[in-house]
Amino acid sequence: MNKAQPPLMSALIRRQSLVLGLLALLLFIAGNWHQAIIGFDSRFVLFAQEMLRHGPSFFPTTYGQPYADYLATSTLLTWLLSLPLGQVTSFTAWLPTAIASALIVILVYRLTAPYSTRWGLLSVAMLALSSTFISETRAVSLDQMLAAVALAVFYLGYAHDHFGAGKRLHLVYLLLIVGFSIRGPIGLVIPTGVLCSYYLLNRQWRQLFSFGPLALALLVACVGLLLLLAKLSGGEVFMQDVIRMQFLGRMDGSEGSSGVLYYFTSSMGNYALAYPVALLVLLALAVGGKRTPDPALRLVLYCAAAGLLVMLGLSIPQAKKARYVLPMLPMAAIIAAYPFQVTQGRLFALLRSLILGLWTVLPALLVVGLVVVRRRYPDAVGNLGVMFGVLGALQVLALLAWLKPHLRTGGPALAAVLALWTTYIVVVEPLERSLYDTRTFSLAVKARISQDPAPVVLHGLGKDAKAIKLMVNLDCDRVPLFTQSSSDLTPLQAPAWLVMSAADFEGLQEPRLRALTPTVSGEFDKNPYVLLHLSNPLQP
Repeated sequence: MNKAQPPLMSALIRRQSLVLGLLALLLFIAGNWHQAIIGFDSRFVLFAQEMLRHGPSFFPTTYGQPYADYLATSTLLTWLLSLPLGQVTSFTAWLPTAIASALIVILVYRLTAPYSTRWGLLSVAMLALSSTFISETRAVSLDQMLAAVALAVFYLGYAHDHFGAGKRLHLVYLLLIVGFSIRGPIGLVIPTGVLCSYYLLNRQWRQLFSFGPLALALLVACVGLLLLLAKLSGGEVFMQDVIRMQFLGRMDGSEGSSGVLYYFTSSMGNYALAYPVALLVLLALAVGGKRTPDPALRLVLYCAAAGLLVMLGLSIPQAKKARYVLPMLPMAAIIAAYPFQVTQGRLFALLRSLILGLWTVLPALLVVGLVVVRRRYPDAVGNLGVMFGVLGALQVLALLAWLKPHLRTGGPALAAVLALWTTYIVVVEPLERSLYDTRTFSLAVKARISQDPAPVVLHGLGKDAKAIKLMVNLDCDRVPLFTQSSSDLTPLQAPAWLVMSAADFEGLQEPRLRALTPTVSGEFDKNPYVLLHLSNPLQP
């Protein structure tokens, strides 16, 4: 078996990786303190809010009841970070994901820098310029945490063979348990498959046939413990909910389904820039014909096998979401930056030129994109003069760096990363929070209900959907009554507060409800909503 030659994993590379990880973490948390919670994050923040009020548990809770789709691991992390503040903020909710993303940066650099620091830095740039990595880093993302676990397992196996590191099997099995605790069964299966793909491609049959069965036994043990904890937390019914939501629901498509090739096609956009460029690199390798694999090329092949296994494995369940295949992204980023490691081949030279050209003009492209966005959302975007100035300065720096031979690759890459992340943090995030705002309406509802307490009825708000987006802003133990059809409102007794969409209010047939005047009206998750007060006849 060919191994990398010295300098291997030097102390300098370790220090560089830690500095790079720290800088990445500062970028990942920039501007994040108390942002409004929107979208999928609402669920996890609500979990943490309830844990902050009632204490830790094996499963997160909503409305005081255990939630079957996840173990409480990520919620416990947010809870611990929120304890000193006494409240859950976007910072305490996002920080575990940001740390996981910084760990991915460290490991990507450590895998590639022993061959070339340029390859290491540009692999990190490819990672940081990938769309889903950006959006998931600035959110609560269990899949990003799982990506860090899977990459760490791969790194431990690879570093033992190529960098002279210790075997550290105890850490591998510990990471598998961590993966399971974060993401359930899939959280153990994906890291196991990644390492098995490495053993298989490297023809390490002994390691493969010893590690695989042990990982399977660990999976069985973890599933057994999961079901036991579920039964202790909510009884037999809740245990069946866990089986349905964490096992059967994802496999049979009851949680939504997509085509078999969904990940292979949708990732062209969801994981640009790294994924489509990685495909071009692999195509260039295939067209280039046979060549003796050096250690760097072997790493590319190992990454290709691991990424392919993740995408194939997750294509089997019917339920598919773009974020599920995040564990393949670090592999794609390493492959995508490979043209800057190899010096021979016209195709690789062409790829280098294309990538460098895109990095160099990316600030200008972002300016064009912001002009289009401002025309479509003039009120939400506001004045972009400062942002245009920042992007203009980065564009000038990218061009100047391109003219300097020793800065020709790193300079444009750094300018592109800073341009894209600055645009996302300063413009895209505020725009999303303006368009999908739930805080403004919810706080108005909270203030009005506090003045005149009464039971709250949520009409047409799914208990696990829009209702959570309301409750996360109320931040209290109030358990609302859920209604779905107009007939459900007929027996409703006064006094009561009703929250519903303006469209549902217009469609009400009940005369006493139709005659009510909305107490609060406003936009909620990009739709008009109203708060109605059903009072006794003697009440004003």
